[in-house]
Amino acid sequence: MAVSWRSWLANEGVKHLCLLLWLSLNVLLFWKTFLLYNQGPEYYYLHQMLGVPSRRTRRLLDKSRTFHITCGVTICIFSGVHVAAHLVNALNFSVNYSEDFVELNAARYRDEDPRKLLFTTVPGLTGVCMVLVLFLMITASTYAIRVSNYDIFWYTHNLFFVFYMLLMLHVSGGLLKYQTNLDTHPPGCISLNGTRYQNIHLPEYLSEHFHDSSGEFSKPDELTQKTFVKICKEEPRFQANFPQTWLWLSGPLCLYCAERLYRCIRSNKPVTIISVISHPSDVMEIRMVKENFKARPGQYIILHCPSVSALENHPFTLTMCPTETKATFGVHLKIVGDWTERFRDLLLPPSGQDSEILPFIQSRHYPKLYIDGPFGSPFEESLNYEVSLCVAGGIGVTPFASILNTLLDDWRPYKLRRLYFIWVCRDIQSFRWFADLLCMLYNKFWQENRPDYVNIQLYLSQTDGIQKIIGEKYQALNSRLFIGRPRWKLLFDEIAKCNRGKTVGVFCCGPNSISKTLHKLSNRNNSYGTRFEYNKESFS
Repeated sequence: MAVSWRSWLANEGVKHLCLLLWLSLNVLLFWKTFLLYNQGPEYYYLHQMLGVPSRRTRRLLDKSRTFHITCGVTICIFSGVHVAAHLVNALNFSVNYSEDFVELNAARYRDEDPRKLLFTTVPGLTGVCMVLVLFLMITASTYAIRVSNYDIFWYTHNLFFVFYMLLMLHVSGGLLKYQTNLDTHPPGCISLNGTRYQNIHLPEYLSEHFHDSSGEFSKPDELTQKTFVKICKEEPRFQANFPQTWLWLSGPLCLYCAERLYRCIRSNKPVTIISVISHPSDVMEIRMVKENFKARPGQYIILHCPSVSALENHPFTLTMCPTETKATFGVHLKIVGDWTERFRDLLLPPSGQDSEILPFIQSRHYPKLYIDGPFGSPFEESLNYEVSLCVAGGIGVTPFASILNTLLDDWRPYKLRRLYFIWVCRDIQSFRWFADLLCMLYNKFWQENRPDYVNIQLYLSQTDGIQKIIGEKYQALNSRLFIGRPRWKLLFDEIAKCNRGKTVGVFCCGPNSISKTLHKLSNRNNSYGTRFEYNKESFS
């Protein structure tokens, strides 16, 4: 029976409006109190003591990518089981067509081609389309595709919205039905006057179908007295299940759409590009400003340049964060792939011109660049350990650059009191990306009589002989430059020995080979009571 909205509003509207206002007031009061305890200066020391959220909770949330992959694999496995079961059902609907329960059949006649059920019904057609979409998403999500052609991965992964729309239509076909009149037609009952048994007398039917305990046929009059028989009062009626998928999908989809809307509003204003710097080994640095933009060391942003791609965007870790004294922030990009190559061509002049530094005052027209973020990462916690081990491989040094810049400004407000910084590169020129920053940091702690605060070790993994970072000001770094790869086990033993009984935060951004080694060593027991907590950053 249809509901009249006018009558519903007249009868129920005031009650639900009052409930909505009451809930909104409670949410508002909760949010106001939460901000007071979280940001109020009068609760600063209480907040430092209690901490919201805890480091363990934060480290759990940083595993969201792993949880996402797990959910995707689970969907694939059970989708395969679901598809196999319904292929068998399609065959059974055709072979076991029932003349007695016509409305229960999915097939229209006996021995109907099961392929017609797959391509001429709403559940079948949407199911085929969903399998195709899921296949494209799975294959394009493999590591080889993500690395070789990120565009394919990006566009196919966004087909999830099409998948969910098809899923809502998939259950609306009413393929599987249930009986609605169990009280008047119990399963297995006997119809006395129906078309199925209209010429059968009850005693004769019972004597033909029931036996006594001795294995012999019982007499009809005894069966009618001793046997309980269910009698059908009417023919069975069937009805399709009410679709419930939308109950599971509507909430997450609404949250997702609300988040996308918020991010769209937040990132609708382009940034102002201050300068673009070309570094050795195909690395480009972009410095920019944006009104009211705030970020913490270790966070990352998502860059979107419509002139490069209308829909594609990519995450990059902040190598310079805005502070109270300067609003400039920046990122370093490794030129790998089509997107970064096209982006570089738009920002930098042709190679024949001087492309070392392009100041903002130059009359150069930069394309519009939008950013979304900042977003949190595990490296935000590196300043909250008393001892941290930061390991970078190549361009994986970018998450640590903003942390080093923060320590250069002022290290005292943070819990960190000793930093082990390990950087492994194949090319000697790659160290020049942040050589100036490392030299300034090294000299700062020497001048403040804290030479043990930061331990810098640079490793050149591929070289034909002894090399040095060219420049007189880099002598401090040349003394900490090693040839070959780090001996990780000895390094962990040394750190554990020097920091007995402490918790060391291990942070890694680099190749999987280094990450797996560090992860394994972090879980290894040591005789000094030192505990290593492993954290990893990865966008791939």
